[in-house]
Amino acid sequence: MSGWLSRLKAGLAKSSSRLAQGVGDLLVKRKLDAETLDGIEELLIGADLGVATAAALAGELGKARFDKEVEDRAVRAFLAQAIAARIAPVARPMPIDRALKPQVVLVVGVNGTGKTTTIGKLAWLYKSQGLAVTLAAGDTFRAAAVEQLQRWGERAGCPVIARQAGADAAGLAFDALDQARKEGADLLLIDTAGRLHNKADLMAELQKVVRVLKKQDPALPHEILLVLDATTGQNALKQVETFRAMVPVTGLVLTKLDGTAKGGVLVALAESFALPVYAIGVGEGADDLQPFDAQAFADNLLGL
Repeated sequence: MSGWLSRLKAGLAKSSSRLAQGVGDLLVKRKLDAETLDGIEELLIGADLGVATAAALAGELGKARFDKEVEDRAVRAFLAQAIAARIAPVARPMPIDRALKPQVVLVVGVNGTGKTTTIGKLAWLYKSQGLAVTLAAGDTFRAAAVEQLQRWGERAGCPVIARQAGADAAGLAFDALDQARKEGADLLLIDTAGRLHNKADLMAELQKVVRVLKKQDPALPHEILLVLDATTGQNALKQVETFRAMVPVTGLVLTKLDGTAKGGVLVALAESFALPVYAIGVGEGADDLQPFDAQAFADNLLGL
């Protein structure tokens, strides 16, 4: 776990250095007055926590310490605690039920969010926990996505069900479920296309995949994970709204936190949608995607 925490710290360095330095610069005079609070609120908005959340956090800080002498570390610790309390309710790992044989997880998201890579990393994570994992290359429009998933399958030691380019994604999901059942898989992770530039086609395809799965069992899919790219900042909130209009999203995975100074968008997502954040990613390595820990995230976001 110490290795993951050090990678989390390094991954959030862009966000934390901006916040930590900003708070330090504001507290040169060591007094928490209205002007300093306004500056802290602006810093939090700049880190993409969202306007309402930033205002609320600055308000809580002012209520507790207004017009008192404070050190910047104490202010950052106060903010980290307040942020952790806000995001703790959404910080929970994806529930795994081995009795389902298989538990079916549909993974959705815009192309470029790291969706296919995330599926590979999830396969690696769950395989390391002793689960039998099957992957389905349901983004049939991108040959690169299929090849990428096959490489991850080899790496993680998981079978990958794939078809030729342009094959029907719903048909592939049906075949993958059939094969996963026959082979006694614990978990079936299904990749999907993410062409938001043609939303009507994407919606129809996703809904067809869900419909075909439900014909086998009304409880399917058991989870629909939405993968979001942290570097898109507030645009991630729009993507949640868009995908929730198509399918019933049950949880989020946030990737590329190491590539952005806007890591606070996770807080905005938690406040806006209250959807579970099952995992976060801070790098390219197979184990750079891990379950989300609220306190560790908040501490590292504030450079503690």
